[in-house]
Amino acid sequence: MAKYLNEFDATMQMIQGKWKIMIMYELAEVETSRFGALQRHIQDVSHKTLANQLHELEDDNLISRHDFKTAEPHVEYRLTETGKSLIPILDAICDWGDTHIDHNLMDRSLCDE
Repeated sequence: MAKYLNEFDATMQMIQGKWKIMIMYELAEVETSRFGALQRHIQDVSHKTLANQLHELEDDNLISRHDFKTAEPHVEYRLTETGKSLIPILDAICDWGDTHIDHNLMDRSLCDE
């Protein structure tokens, strides 16, 4: 049985999730980031939710996770080439929202960060 209805459904399933786009934008901006830095940047995300969303992005090959295997946990995340290829699409969606949605209805603008 197919996992996705069509190409649009596949793409939307990969990026849906309250924090996935913020995670991807942050990684596009800084290139690599640790869990704690991502959590500080996003602010309102719980530890569990961030871990789950990172795991889903990794499963979909949009980000990679590098565990340095040190005594003190040291893990870094970065966009894969597949993840980087989504950034222009996310930019277009961001630009559309910036143009067509009242900014007073938004808690935060990613287009300006």
